[in-house]
Amino acid sequence: MPRPVVLFSGQWADLSFEELAQKANEWGYQGLDVACSGDHFEVQRAASQDDYCHQKLDLLARYDLQFAVLSSHRVGQAVCDRIEARHKRILPDYVWGDGDPVGVQERAAEEMMATIRAAQKLGLGVVAGFCGSALWPGVQGYPQSSPDEVAQGLRDFAQKWQPILDVCQETGVRFALEVHPGQIAFDYYSAEMVLDALDGREEFGFLFDPSHLFWQGVDPAAFLRRFADRIYHVHMKDIALALDGRTGVLGSYQPYGDARRGWDFRCPGHGGLDWEAIIRTLNAIGYEGPLAVEWSDPGMQRDFGAAEALKFVQRLNFEPPGKD
Repeated sequence: MPRPVVLFSGQWADLSFEELAQKANEWGYQGLDVACSGDHFEVQRAASQDDYCHQKLDLLARYDLQFAVLSSHRVGQAVCDRIEARHKRILPDYVWGDGDPVGVQERAAEEMMATIRAAQKLGLGVVAGFCGSALWPGVQGYPQSSPDEVAQGLRDFAQKWQPILDVCQETGVRFALEVHPGQIAFDYYSAEMVLDALDGREEFGFLFDPSHLFWQGVDPAAFLRRFADRIYHVHMKDIALALDGRTGVLGSYQPYGDARRGWDFRCPGHGGLDWEAIIRTLNAIGYEGPLAVEWSDPGMQRDFGAAEALKFVQRLNFEPPGKD
């Protein structure tokens, strides 16, 4: 059987969970990659209400959808980031609290542990998301982080995430970090460094989203081959470069959809990614998990785009030889 094609719910948090489930069913998706946003999934309700997870599973079942993955990007970001006022707008009030940076990080870590336990209740094997990074301001900023500071930042990351990964080990749930600018692992070599910092813990792997590698000049297929045993989840999102001599890869402070950006996200099949190479490499490394459409295209109506993306991924999602 081909890999299931599911829809990431993060860009649809303005809709109720049931509204999105109904739409996903009508479009033909097989399930949802559910973000902890809006009413799609509330971690504290999962922790305090015995029937909450069953209600979510039952709702999806009514629309013939599977609960594929639980994702926590916003809260995960706060575990290792240098906490600033801008984090308040992405965090639940009970995680932000009084805004004291140490307290915010500690509460974010506790929320991630609760998220993993919720995934166990749901019968899931993967929680995906972000981890944040104290090192990110020094990646391209000034002054650049020294080698000693990089080593300390990696130790800080490992110290903060080891207890979370202990809960992963206890529950049998793996964490998939989305390799992404702003994270401790954002490209090929930083991903290697992060695995080394964790002594190769099997509970920790990666969410592969080729769009975030492409604009950095990293070959997505090469990343897949290098981390074949650590690809725990996949997002399907395209990207188009528009470097005309004035635009730059860092975006020039411009919002998505602005022509002054050097790149922008596209509906799968409408950008510059070599999707056949990606699918062939996923086949070669034996990835059999879901392909989650993370729909983002500022130039396309999103309902049309979600249906269009599904058709594209279904056509592309061919099986390797030797499978029935």
